[in-house]
Amino acid sequence: MTGPQSGDQQVERWQQPVEMREEALKRLALALGAGHAEHDALHELMTDLNQFLMVYKFGLAEIETKINILAEELAHRGRGNPIEHVRPRLKTAASIAAKARRTNCPVTLDDLRARIRDIAGVRIVCSFVSDVYRVADMLIRQPDVKLVLTKDYIAQPKPNGYRSLHLIVEIPVFMSDRVVLVPVEIQLRTVAMDFWASLEHKIYYKYDPVGVPTALRDELLSAAEDAAKLDRRMESLHQEIHGPRI
Repeated sequence: MTGPQSGDQQVERWQQPVEMREEALKRLALALGAGHAEHDALHELMTDLNQFLMVYKFGLAEIETKINILAEELAHRGRGNPIEHVRPRLKTAASIAAKARRTNCPVTLDDLRARIRDIAGVRIVCSFVSDVYRVADMLIRQPDVKLVLTKDYIAQPKPNGYRSLHLIVEIPVFMSDRVVLVPVEIQLRTVAMDFWASLEHKIYYKYDPVGVPTALRDELLSAAEDAAKLDRRMESLHQEIHGPRI
């Protein structure tokens, strides 16, 4: 693939189910070097993988609960719910192994845990740009949510026009014998940004591996600018009618 890539092309598709299949775990076990191990050793490794991925599933459930509580509370305030929809995603084993290879990350559980921070992720699609920052602020102000990293592609879009606010946070998950801080990637964007990113992903997928033609990439960049203009216009109209959200 040639040309710039959006955040969507760096992660597993968000429509993937949260549950991870046995076959996917076997592929990751092979990537971990257990392809020629004895049956018992492979079984033990897959048990470790299941436990490894389980805490990310729990971390994702924790952040989803927080988002759902915010959405319901804000809806009951009478000004409308700023969250249009929420899409959780847990990377598949194959996607984790592929990212490890792409980033030169050693394929061991300890290295995967330390260096791949978007195994669990959730996308929040909001009505307006101001809602993106408002919801993000509400989440990271919660005392048990630790902000690790912010990448603001709304203030500074990617060269291809991609816009979104990316946060890496850590969520405590209380296990039976310990507390685990689980990293979760949160992507926040508007409906217009989400529509553009979805279309851009489909186009790059269609042209992989030959690369998207230059004229089409230019058209996508122009469309991203149009989407940003629409966001600004709708924000202005909303504030003119209802005033700034509080």
